[in-house]
Amino acid sequence: MTAATGAEPAERTAGPNECRLVDGETALVASVVDGDTLVLDSGLEVRLVGIQAPKLPLGRPDFTAWPLAEEAKTALERMALGQAAQLRYGGARRDRYGRALAHVEILPEDGEVLWLQREMVASGLARVYSFADNRQCVGALMKVERDARKSGLGLWPDPYYAIRPATDPGLATRHDEYDLVAGRVVSVGERGPTLAEDGIAVAALRGQRVRLRGWIESHDGPSLRVTHPEQLELLDQW
Repeated sequence: MTAATGAEPAERTAGPNECRLVDGETALVASVVDGDTLVLDSGLEVRLVGIQAPKLPLGRPDFTAWPLAEEAKTALERMALGQAAQLRYGGARRDRYGRALAHVEILPEDGEVLWLQREMVASGLARVYSFADNRQCVGALMKVERDARKSGLGLWPDPYYAIRPATDPGLATRHDEYDLVAGRVVSVGERGPTLAEDGIAVAALRGQRVRLRGWIESHDGPSLRVTHPEQLELLDQW
């Protein structure tokens, strides 16, 4: 890739824009772990699927809190702590730690229902973060994220969360960091049916400006593994 330049007239996610969820558990929010994790009074720990808030150490040795991690936790506490919550599922329901992977709606006794994922992204205190087995509602959240980014809310003005050009040599130092990386596709290849099974013609991406999101890996230089279309934003019409 080469670095993307110019305006973004037609950016959109490559994946389908679907938001089909089914109701799950309802309980009170007993505690908040961080900006994207809470615990219900039933004891069930819930990971707010579809987003990633700035990370806290949470007992991990030699882990430095990401910028605005405490602010994200405080915002989630303000909205959710002690409130009735409705879990809604659109993909895999549990992770390897036994946490529920759910979209969460807060059900106040009076007032409007709050979709926690949307509220965190809209305030700029979380970024969209999807998985191949949990992709519902990503399109809606991406639109909210773009609005927050363009308005400079929350984490977006912080250099730690900058969208990085694919040519940035600093990517070599960001192993195991979750980044947004923009550039122009200069060559294409695909291992397995990762995008083809979703109707994405990989060859058509050549020459297009794109933005990818995911964890930076190191394989003879920095790389980012794409496992599903929602990791890919198209910055040009094609």
